[in-house]
Amino acid sequence: MIDSYRFGEIVIQGKKYTSDVIISPLGVTSWWRKEGHELHTEDLTEVLQQKPEVLVVGTGKYGLVTVLPETRHCLEEMGIELVAQDTEQACHTYNQLCSSRKVIAALHLTC
Repeated sequence: MIDSYRFGEIVIQGKKYTSDVIISPLGVTSWWRKEGHELHTEDLTEVLQQKPEVLVVGTGKYGLVTVLPETRHCLEEMGIELVAQDTEQACHTYNQLCSSRKVIAALHLTC
């Protein structure tokens, strides 16, 4: 569960993170993208290997991360539902879904 989020900081199960993260059933890992504000399929290698039902993407406090069309298409082909929202809303969505579905969150913590 995500305890809290604010610009540049997220608290997950009592632990504070200050860089972008992926939250999965395997735990929390740092997340780096090929290009800062564009989400490429290659940026989701760890996610795609786990085959979640839902991927929640936090696009940043101000929603600057763009999920590229080819990334959307790849997720659709794999049967993975994509929810892309500003990071604050994405945190709420993740918390709502994590107890009932296999969900992974990829969260950009700043802009």
